[in-house]
Amino acid sequence: MTEKTAARIAVIADTSLQRHVLQQALTGSGYQVVLNSDPARLDQETLSACEPDLWLVDLAQSEDFPLIDSLMESTSAPVLFGEGHAPERHSENYPRWERRLFGKLKKLVGDPSQAVGASLEALLAEAQRPSRLDLPAALADTPLEAGAPARQVWLLAASLGGPAAVKTFLDALPGGLPVAFVYAQHIDASFESALPQAVGRHSQWHVNPARHGDALRCGEVIVVPINHELGFSDDGLMQIAERGWPEPYSPSIDQMMLNLAQHFGALSGVIAFSGMGSDGSAAAAYVRRQGGLIWTQRADSCACPSMPDSLREGGYSSFSGDPRELAEALVNHLAEQCS
Repeated sequence: MTEKTAARIAVIADTSLQRHVLQQALTGSGYQVVLNSDPARLDQETLSACEPDLWLVDLAQSEDFPLIDSLMESTSAPVLFGEGHAPERHSENYPRWERRLFGKLKKLVGDPSQAVGASLEALLAEAQRPSRLDLPAALADTPLEAGAPARQVWLLAASLGGPAAVKTFLDALPGGLPVAFVYAQHIDASFESALPQAVGRHSQWHVNPARHGDALRCGEVIVVPINHELGFSDDGLMQIAERGWPEPYSPSIDQMMLNLAQHFGALSGVIAFSGMGSDGSAAAAYVRRQGGLIWTQRADSCACPSMPDSLREGGYSSFSGDPRELAEALVNHLAEQCS
């Protein structure tokens, strides 16, 4: 499993705000920014010395820069003209703008989330069995039929750094909790079959692929399909659609949040772990309106904090912690509901 290097992007933009937003968006989505300059400050020598995988040109004030014409004629790398003025990062229009930009970049220079699969090899080789949290008396004294259909379902959402964080979370959870999980991980489809074993091998939770027409069951983690949208029937059974996820994310965490909250409402929740970009932010307000909870992994424990940060900055997250603290908070939350 060899890890792909991040695509190198050179940015030319004529406003400082646009350069700042593009820098944040690109690095937050896993790309490497090798140049970020005002066209008025560029010279031919700088252009010739820079060898990116893609040029991103975003000119809001003027299109009359002779060096840009020279660049178009001389470069062998693709040149992408930007999406225009970027919205404020916390505005409702930002996720849509970011999705459009990321969709174009993904087609031209690839998807940084494909590198996530390389981390699975380390998880599969890990021998340590971490300590597990105790099952509170309120839950231990409540009869729970193993494999019973779950009334309460939480989404585990992740991208870069996600498998290790989700594994730590599941390792800490005791069995016997009246909840099921669906796990949406940005990852290349070639690693999909290795994901359940990598994150579930030391836990008391059964990590399985989705099964069309079956229920979500207590004690189970269902891995969301990479290439097919997962939804639910009126009676809560899993429905694997023929269609793929809305571009550009596979799976789309936004769409998975919408599908889950639409059916399970206040009996649903979302935990956003380490990840790139802001997938999930567009659907967060709907989840909250339906009564669902949104929690996030604390930034200092993330390999990449962009995804949970975007939910925190939008005011949607009601609790943050490292993966073990998130597990402990969920156990306490479920115990309070039982008592």
